[in-house]
Amino acid sequence: MDYLLIEGGKPLKGSVEISASKNAALPMIMASILSEKSIRFENLPRLTDVDFALRILLELGGKVSMNKEGHHIVADVNFTNDASFIAPYDLVRKMRASISVLGPLLARFGKAKVSLPGGCAIGARPVDLHIMVMEKLGAKITVDDGYILATADKLKGTEIIFPFVSVGATQAAMMTSAMAKGTSVIRNVSMEPETVELGHMLNSMGAKIEGLGTDTLTIHGTDSRTLPGPNKPIKVIPDRIEAGTFAVAAAATKGKVEIKNAVSEHIEILLYNLRESGVCVENTKDGFIVDASNTDKIKPVDIITSPYPGFPTDLQAQWMAYMSVANGNSTITEKIFENRFIHIGELFRLGARIKYSGNQAFIQGVDKLKGAPVMATDLRASACLVIGGLVAEGVTEIHRVYHIDRGYERIDQKLSELGAKITRNRE
Repeated sequence: MDYLLIEGGKPLKGSVEISASKNAALPMIMASILSEKSIRFENLPRLTDVDFALRILLELGGKVSMNKEGHHIVADVNFTNDASFIAPYDLVRKMRASISVLGPLLARFGKAKVSLPGGCAIGARPVDLHIMVMEKLGAKITVDDGYILATADKLKGTEIIFPFVSVGATQAAMMTSAMAKGTSVIRNVSMEPETVELGHMLNSMGAKIEGLGTDTLTIHGTDSRTLPGPNKPIKVIPDRIEAGTFAVAAAATKGKVEIKNAVSEHIEILLYNLRESGVCVENTKDGFIVDASNTDKIKPVDIITSPYPGFPTDLQAQWMAYMSVANGNSTITEKIFENRFIHIGELFRLGARIKYSGNQAFIQGVDKLKGAPVMATDLRASACLVIGGLVAEGVTEIHRVYHIDRGYERIDQKLSELGAKITRNRE
């Protein structure tokens, strides 16, 4: 098992290229189940989660060919009627995003049997909304022996109102109602860039989805069990969470980093908060520059996580590491996942001063963190600990870095190219 060794105290300097978005790629890969012809993905990120998503389709009987070109994957996916509608536990247990296979399988075959997923432990993340979507569209659902069994002779358009914004359930509703006879109106939906990107892909495949980027979608379904498929290869948008992570790392180390192949509008609230903390942020043609080289003291800034365009929950842990060395006290309120403060215990080991109650964390900034052995508990907690290690005095060992490899492509190499003293070792 790999672990990272970081010798802290080195300002990050230079430029970094952001990879394609994991959170956009995963549902787009699953959406290829609905295409009647092969789909080519031009720039999938080289991540374990992406490899696993492609393997799910391959194990189900789809035809998948992959070429690793440079730092991305070119993949051709062809899912035929000979494939299976059953996704067993051994396939989906490692990644919660695999639940997004349920709707496309149901739409394609009229039935689907999908194991309840596993994955990272950062909250209950119930599949109730996914089941509600399928039932609203006319499917019969049973849950037995750890499996969701969905059947429907024909899905029918309907109105769906989500009780709260859910990215995964919105994407499930989009993929499934695109294949339902009639019109569906879906309210209180996710407006995240990754959801909008999935909608653009579905439309390029022949779906008719209106209202992308707003809180209400109108979807005109089809009588067919497949969509014609896109006329050109699919290219995935840049990963806004990776871009935000490098932005926070640059600010925390009081460095200067140009972040390329990034869409600043996708993390506008993060960049606003970085400016509020005393950091200079300048937009460029294909990204932005974070310059904290002249920042004397980091100003504390309170944040509240919320659905897009609010502060992303996937950047909350990284922000906490940053505020741990701010000049004063700050508060983080987590409103998306109820169990996303697991990283606090590991930040304690680096010398952070944090108290938390319920969904609020109270951070008392310290002059410096100190290196120590720590253990990653989930993907974004890993990034939090990397930032902590980059600013800490001495050496930090981060164990269980397989978490970070799920969502960050070559993060140790990219940081090394920015001047960080970081090495990957085997235990």
